[in-house]
Amino acid sequence: MEKAEKRLVWDLPLRLFHWLFALSILACWGTAKLGFTWMKWHLRLGYWVMGLLVFRLIWGFVGPKHARFSSFLKGPGPVLRYAGSLIGRGESRHSVGHNPLGALMVVLMLLLVAVQAGTGLFTTDDIAWAGPYYGSVSDALAKQLTALHDLNFNFIWAAIGLHLAAILYYTVGKKESLVPPMVSGWKRAEWVPDGQAIANSELWKAAIVIAASGAVVWAVLHGAPPAGDSSNVY
Repeated sequence: MEKAEKRLVWDLPLRLFHWLFALSILACWGTAKLGFTWMKWHLRLGYWVMGLLVFRLIWGFVGPKHARFSSFLKGPGPVLRYAGSLIGRGESRHSVGHNPLGALMVVLMLLLVAVQAGTGLFTTDDIAWAGPYYGSVSDALAKQLTALHDLNFNFIWAAIGLHLAAILYYTVGKKESLVPPMVSGWKRAEWVPDGQAIANSELWKAAIVIAASGAVVWAVLHGAPPAGDSSNVY
């Protein structure tokens, strides 16, 4: 009876990505703050996050309906109309997948973390640790990229705060909790029109994308120049 009243919207690979992505960002921050002895784990987590980013990029083109970028990325008009419906007197229509503002948050977070992971490849602490591509750029550029790597996490925190505020607003203000569907994958049938639910999570396809993502990260790391004698690269 419960499933008859609900319809599947979020596939399992997307849900796993969502929670692993969130936990990985926190783990990256924590290992950086814990200091020198944790830096090798910070670097390894950075490579793991790279793999997650590659997976989400590919899954955004080949995954089930609501995981695809084409299903939720809208132009300025729909975004402005949806934003207006939130602050106006009328009720905004329930979105099956990401709503237009949520879609912008997805893109923003992916871009910010991509910058974080990308700059991390070139960073150095000027003592012992360095990213795998540190030796491919000048010292001056490496220091600039390291400074950007440190600064960018502030923007990631701001995006996280905005995301949490949006979840709270929907839960309290609109009486629509966004968290349970991202755990179970199911939404109330009344919010999912006929033909908008997904049939399954397409796990066979996810396995191929995971393998491809791992291959991309492996290629990136093995394409790096040899590490200098004074740098530890993991």
